[in-house]
Amino acid sequence: MKEIGKVFRTCGLLLIMMGICSQAMSLEPHVPHTPSLRISLNDWTGQHISAHIMGEVLKKAEYRVQYVEVDYLKQIKELTLGNLDFVTEIWATTGKESLDAGLSTGKIESFSDTGLMSIEEWWYPLYMKEKCPKLPNWRALNDCAELFATPDTAPLGRYLGGPVSWGGYDEERIEALGLKYKVEHVENDAQLYQELDSAYKAHQPILLWVYAPYWIPDEYAGEWVEFPRYQPECYTNPSWGINPEKTHDCGKPRGPIWRVVAKHVSVQHPRAYKIFRAFRLNNYEMSRMVKQIDVHHEKLDDVVAVWMQKNTRRWQAWLN
Repeated sequence: MKEIGKVFRTCGLLLIMMGICSQAMSLEPHVPHTPSLRISLNDWTGQHISAHIMGEVLKKAEYRVQYVEVDYLKQIKELTLGNLDFVTEIWATTGKESLDAGLSTGKIESFSDTGLMSIEEWWYPLYMKEKCPKLPNWRALNDCAELFATPDTAPLGRYLGGPVSWGGYDEERIEALGLKYKVEHVENDAQLYQELDSAYKAHQPILLWVYAPYWIPDEYAGEWVEFPRYQPECYTNPSWGINPEKTHDCGKPRGPIWRVVAKHVSVQHPRAYKIFRAFRLNNYEMSRMVKQIDVHHEKLDDVVAVWMQKNTRRWQAWLN
């Protein structure tokens, strides 16, 4: 019985000690949970660069960062639904309609002064003008359709378009302008480069989607096709333009690459909002970094780390 009593006394002391420890733990000061901010990731190298540079700067401000993979044209809706906090790139060339729809909800805010200016258009190597001399005028495309044809598209010419998720209305433009071409979409920007590089080295015909900021227009001699100049009415009013029965009978718009942020960020995370508002890159440095990854096969994290090191004073100013 004495032994049993000792056991109970021992257990009692343990329970008392546990209670004291529990109370002590409850008296410790509360450490606030560091917020996690969500940045969208799309399917091209340059956007991964802008997203990760933004993410690294936010980490310097002691935020946690989460990268969320999302389709380019769907990301604005996800932003309005509260599933994202930051979108680092919406291009005037292809994303304006999506952006305008999001802005109409009053739940997001956009900034055009990113330092990046966009062009996205049909492009061909300069050597193709020897075989199709009326280029870059778009009317020359039909005269040279068979020249740009492949066994899979003949007698139609082949236009190598970007991923379907990029938008661009290429099929609509072909129909509106009566072009004798078929669109074949790639899966990512790397495939565009691989197809161009292979054709360029062999001086083979190729007509494809090329954009800037990107290193290709600087490394390969070529030109963008000159379509009828874009006006907003071209995309909405069939009576505007060359074809009175169809929309999209014009080129793509050109303009800034917008940054977009959910409005709750300015209230809940004002410092992060200020950093995002100050964030800047330019076409030259973006093109160079994309080339380092796509051509020289450097790792994204390494390229971003070098940028952070070389631009310390620049991003530190965004923190202040």
